Amino acid sequence: MDEAALCYTPAVVLAREIRSKRLSPLELTEAVLRRIEALNPKINAFAAFLPEAARDAAKAAEAKLAAGEPLGPLHGIPITIKDLTWTAGIPTEYGSHLRAGFVPPEDAPLVARLKAAGAIVLGKTTTPEFGWCGLSRSPRSGITHNPWRLGLNAGGSSAGAAAAAACGFGPLHHGSDGAGSIRMPAHFCGVAGLKPTYGRVPNWPLSNNDYTTHNGPIARTVADLALMLEVMAGPHPWDHSSAEAPPLPYTAELGRGVRNRRIAFSPDLGHARVDPEVAERVRQAAAVFATDLGAHVEEVVPSWGAEGPELIRFFWPAHLAIHAPQLAAWQTRMDPGLVACIRAAEPFGLLDYLRMRERKYHYINAISRFFEDWDFLLTPAVSVPAFPPERIRPADWPEHAWDWIAWAEFSYPFNFAGNPAISVPCGWTREGLPIGLQIVGRRFDDLGVLQAAAAFEAARPWADRRPPLL
Repeated sequence: MDEAALCYTPAVVLAREIRSKRLSPLELTEAVLRRIEALNPKINAFAAFLPEAARDAAKAAEAKLAAGEPLGPLHGIPITIKDLTWTAGIPTEYGSHLRAGFVPPEDAPLVARLKAAGAIVLGKTTTPEFGWCGLSRSPRSGITHNPWRLGLNAGGSSAGAAAAAACGFGPLHHGSDGAGSIRMPAHFCGVAGLKPTYGRVPNWPLSNNDYTTHNGPIARTVADLALMLEVMAGPHPWDHSSAEAPPLPYTAELGRGVRNRRIAFSPDLGHARVDPEVAERVRQAAAVFATDLGAHVEEVVPSWGAEGPELIRFFWPAHLAIHAPQLAAWQTRMDPGLVACIRAAEPFGLLDYLRMRERKYHYINAISRFFEDWDFLLTPAVSVPAFPPERIRPADWPEHAWDWIAWAEFSYPFNFAGNPAISVPCGWTREGLPIGLQIVGRRFDDLGVLQAAAAFEAARPWADRRPPLL
């Protein structure tokens, strides 16, 4: 197997090869490190790259394998961690000059679980400042480029994670998602990304955004998402909001399919503007569930859809206003869009917040009631293909000081409601840019969402398609 093919081999295959001693953890790690060293200068996926630490971990993994010691499910598998998540002894700078030089004293629980499973941490992947937007830029790390075309948005806020997955910088990548930050970069970079049910993966330190931040995997195949989720999932005492449910054997049960399942398809949630090419590819993907996979698919306009835009445009600035006290000293070194978003919350008062929160709970209830009638909902993952990240919106959309959400109306409803949702590639534009399909399930049906995605992947495979520039 040539080195590029090795770097694109799924983790489920690599894990078997390592356990059978047909592949050395050090050989795999060295191949991935060489690929990163050759290609990352073009892409800029890493906020912190740790080649020597990865080599040391690979050597230790090799020794453990040779000694016949018990091995975890990710033994010797290279992974990355997003720069919003604590990693002991490794800088965690949140894409911001405000946190420059911060080195956490301990690992977040999900990081500790990945390491305990035998994974080898390659480094920290880039994020926009404090994860504030869906654009792959930050004042701390600069622009992370889309591997399908340099100079275009790789998505955010798990920008480096999705770009790394598309580049073959290892098979497994951690992301987090507060309004689409796993699914948006998966869409832009042509990979798969799962936002699990809220609480399925513990979140610590807990975000100050009213329980909307989810942690999950980004990879090139659905089976790899399932494998990584199995390791990260499960309750943890440090996160009082984590779900009191152990992980299921997601990987072993992917093959159920969706025959006779009831699937709703909404091309626009009743209000969103969608690029014509995106709309066409997503509609074709929805048809696959009926024609190839045996599901009952019906186009719908959700009654709750039109309520979302006002809610998100209140809560997004309101929660980012936690950084308002830093503006006087730091705003000239902060992302101007983030500064504008923080300032948009200045008119809000406590009573405004409580009234809008009550409205949000009614909105969440409406989404929950919707899923009493449907097993899954299909939508675009994002309204547009990749565009330059220096802009808040594509050139043919009206520009705004901070409101990137206009092209991401499909993701945040399920952060509010906590439903599992996945983005998987469903086609490419005429210019060769990826398009993602979002599959949403009922709360706690992460397995069902993975099964639906796996069925679509089998019907319309994507993992062998690689960015031509690489």
